[in-house]
Order: sequence, then structure tokens, then C-alpha cells
Amino acid sequence: MWRYLKRVLIGKPLKTMDEGGQALTKFKALALLSSDALSSVAYGTEQITTVLITLSAAALMYQLWVAALVLVLLFAITLSYQQIIHAYPSGGGAYVVASTNWGQSAGLVAGGSLLVDYMLTVAVSTTSGTEAITSAIPALYPYSVLVSVLIVIGIMLLNLRGMKESAAFLTIPVYLFIGMIIVMIGIGLYNIMSGQITYHAAAPMGAPVQGMTLLLFLRAFSSGSSSLTGVEAISNAVPNFKEPKRHNAAATLAIMAGILGMFFAGITFLSYYMGIRPESSQTVLSQIGSSIFGHGVLYYIFQLSTAMILAVAANTGFSAFPILAYNLAKDKFLPHAYLDRGDRLGYSNGIISLALGAIVLIIIFHGQTTLLIPLYAIGVFVPFVLSQSGMIIHWFRTREGWWIGKSLINLLGTLISLVLVVVLLLVRFGNVWPYLIIMPLILLLFYRINGHYHNVAKQLRVAEKERADIHEYDGATVIVLVSNITRVTSGAINYARSIGDYVIAMHVSFDEHPEKEHKTAQEFKEEFPDIRFVDIHSSYRSIATPTLRFCDVIAKRAAERNFTTTVLVPQFVPRHPWQNVLHNQTALRLRTILNSRENIIVSTYNYHLKE
Repeated sequence: MWRYLKRVLIGKPLKTMDEGGQALTKFKALALLSSDALSSVAYGTEQITTVLITLSAAALMYQLWVAALVLVLLFAITLSYQQIIHAYPSGGGAYVVASTNWGQSAGLVAGGSLLVDYMLTVAVSTTSGTEAITSAIPALYPYSVLVSVLIVIGIMLLNLRGMKESAAFLTIPVYLFIGMIIVMIGIGLYNIMSGQITYHAAAPMGAPVQGMTLLLFLRAFSSGSSSLTGVEAISNAVPNFKEPKRHNAAATLAIMAGILGMFFAGITFLSYYMGIRPESSQTVLSQIGSSIFGHGVLYYIFQLSTAMILAVAANTGFSAFPILAYNLAKDKFLPHAYLDRGDRLGYSNGIISLALGAIVLIIIFHGQTTLLIPLYAIGVFVPFVLSQSGMIIHWFRTREGWWIGKSLINLLGTLISLVLVVVLLLVRFGNVWPYLIIMPLILLLFYRINGHYHNVAKQLRVAEKERADIHEYDGATVIVLVSNITRVTSGAINYARSIGDYVIAMHVSFDEHPEKEHKTAQEFKEEFPDIRFVDIHSSYRSIATPTLRFCDVIAKRAAERNFTTTVLVPQFVPRHPWQNVLHNQTALRLRTILNSRENIIVSTYNYHLKE
């Protein structure tokens, strides 16, 4: 049943040689990897105006200057990540750059920040999409959390089916949104030039605004910079591109940045020129759309495209998180399970982990994650600082091509990103303080995992000089755990005879059925007269404790004789997996407790039922 359901939801397995067919073209990569960055134009300008309006309507004039600074940062970040794509094409982006140039600890800060940020990306994007859905269908509002969770599960299943299918699905909402924004900006600019839209700005450009401070400007800048989240995703996913991977990834990043910059600038200009003010009941983008399209068909298509892009923006996280987790696992800072590919050649464990993390965030914050946007931003800009400053070190070390000019570009991006991080910590501390707790815990987790892998490797490695000292045993003692006399028991005893020099059958009896226990002992002695049968009495109906004590005693005696000790756990295996729930899991519990003993070998004898 599960296998059939898995095939329906995920599809049939792909061969490893089919991996080339899953690689992305620029057209599909733009849909798959840019949805997060492009969707941010739906709220980037609004974030700026929301901060500025706290002073006065006239202060909205500064949104143009804030937007200009955001575009400068976008330009610097885009050039920097294009350089990263060419210099570090294995993926991993900021993690790999920071690790290589600043050291492993800085790399782990960048990697850990992005792992959490991708979970926030999924949570924020899905809840934003849900808000758009519930605005259109108010009856769904009480089920907002459930709708968000279902969206996450749906996108997870889509990604488990493979990049090719998820990219094909995302093509429609992403390119519909791109098309509608282009139409809106185009019609808006035409109406301005033709005089159909009159100038309604609260204050002309350059007019003095009483009460305006540098701190307020920086707050607006930090809020508007949320539009740049997701820009780094392409550099994390370079291995997913078709050949030539570096060229296609860099070209896709340039296209995405160009579209993002044009949209952000166009929307911000229209917002200023038309005198749009943030409202609780209607977004800034919706106000611009209704002013340009009216309330006809085009407006509702525009709103639909906005809701769809916000809902699927989570997919950027699903594309980048597994590759980043793969790189961390390859360096032994995350479990090796993140190295495994699934049936459809995607890193399934990374995809599932991301979905679970996002669902937990959605549930904890009741589907209202807008307050997490500053935390969401700092999770991106800390890696920005580390990666761009790391590239400065890279150019001074390699001195390739126009390395001085490239270093200056990276320096500009580093300084602006650093200012943003400082502003977020000072001005938005109430929102970003969890970052200062979460990151040390994540770093501790990374180092504990890494320490474990190094300890395991050290203990398992066999040096040449040690090979002659490997211990040889004189014999083997086998303990067979016996419940009652069945075919399973008979098969296990016969197998124990074949591998052991000394075989013991051990049975645990209770107070409730002394006659039955006596009968079991009698039957065993008649069936296997040459095998020692030990009946351990348990007054507290426990099987595990007396079994462990008995095996410890036998193992100690066996060691004195230079014998190994093997505990053989017999069990029958039902024909259908669902039938397992009809039987107790005593064998599983016994194997679990026996595995804690380093001087005992645990083995299972399986008897498969035919019906």
C-alpha cells in the first residue's frame, strides 16, 4: 500500500544515469530558483513606506532614495555572487566561500544562518500566500495554519518528484507574475507620460522633511532590503544547472537581478508618484494595481499571480537547502543522510527536513510570521557579509583577471551588508535577538556531529602496525532466546549449532502460568536434549532486565575462556508489513537493550511466514 502511494505521489525511481535529464535550463532555473527573490517585490516597497509613514506622509519621498541604495546593494551582491559561481561551482555559496577564506567557523556561521533562513523563507512565503488566499476566500481564515501546512506539504511532494517536474510546475505562476508586473509598470508609466495619472506625491523630491533622521532612514533601508532575500539561492544550486553550469548559473542570476531591480524600482516610483500610503486592509502593490487596472479582469489576474508567486516562493528554499545541507554533510557537520539521493535523484532527506522545520515554525507562530521578517533578513545578510568579504581575500590570494576592480565591488557589498546587520541588531533587536541564541546552538550541534564522525573514524581506522595485534578467539558461545517451542525456535537452535561451539537456550517465565512454563521446559528438553536450557524467573513480568543480566554473566564467563558471545534473537516476519502491528515487538526491544553491550554480538534469526 505504502509503495503504491509513494509511486503515485512521487513517481517511479530514476536511474543514476538519468541525472543529466534533471539538470535545469536557464528558463526553468529562473522559475525554480528566483521565486523567493521576485516575490519580495510584493512587499519590499511596502516595508519601506510602512517605516517612513510613522514620521509623516511627506517622509514617503525618501522611499526613492532608500530604493536607490537597495539597488546599489543588489548590483554589488549580484556581481559578487556571479564571481562566487565561477570561483566555487560546487554549490554551497556563502558556506563554501566563508569556509575557504575565513575558516571553518565563519563558514559554519554562514551555513547555519542560511539553513534557518531557508526554513523561514518557506514559512514566511507560505503564510503570505495563505493570507492572499484567505483575503479572497474569508471562510478559510480560521484554517490558515492548516492551509499553510498543506501548501508546504504540496511543495515538498513536488520537489520530491524531481527538479524537472517542480520547475515545469512553477513556470506558470512565476512567468505569469513577471508578465503582469511588466504590464502594470508599462501601463503605469504610459499613463503618467500621457497625463492620465496625475502627480499625487505628498512631497516633491529634495524637499526638506521635518523630523527625518539617519536612524529612521536606515530603518527603512533595512526593511526594504528584505527584497534581496533569495538572491544567493542560485549560487547554492550551481550543480543543478545544465552544462556549462557556471555560465548558465551566472546568466540566470544576472537575468533574475535585472528583473528584480526593474520591478523594485518601477513599483517604488509608482508608489511615490501616485502618493500611495500603506493601509492595513490593502497592500501597496494592490493599491497600485487597482489604480492602473481598475477592478476588472486584469486586476483579479494580477492579484491571483501575486498570491501564486507568494505561495510558491517557498520553492527557492527547497531548491537551495538540500544542496547546502549536502555540502555541510560532506564536511561532516550534518548527518550523512543528507548525502543520499532519493528515488527521483533529489536530496530527499534535505527536502523533508526543510518541510518539517517550516511546519514547526508555522505552528509555533500560528501562521503569522510577518514579525520574523527582520530575523529572516539577518539570516541572509550575515552570510552576505561573510561571503563578500571572503571574496576579497580570494582575489588578493589568487590575483586573477581584474582582481582589484572585483575586490572593490565585493568591498562595497560587504560595507553595505555590514551596515544592514548592525542596523538590524540595534534598531530591530526585539525581533532579531533569537538569532544570537539560535546560532550558538546550531554551531554547537555542528561541532558535536563533526566530533562524533572524527571519533568514529579514529576508532574504526586500522593502522598497518595494529593489524598483527588483532585478537583471535578460541570459540563461540551462542545464547538463543526462547519464547516457546515453534518452528522459529527449531530453526534458530539449528542455526546456533552451526555457528557456535557452546549453545544455551534461555527462557523467561512469569508467575501467572507456572504449568505452561514447566511444559515449555519439558518440550524443549525432549526436542533438544543436547542443548542446555535455562529458565529465568521474573516476578515483575519483565523480559528485558533478566535477559540482559543473564547475557552479561555468560559473556563474562565466555571472555575468560576467550570465547565470543552471540545472542540470537528469533522472530517471525509476517507476509504483509501491515501485519506487524498485530504482534508485539519484543524482539525489537531485546535487540535494542542488547546493543548497549560492547562484549555481546546481537544476531537475528528471521522465519518468514508464507500466508
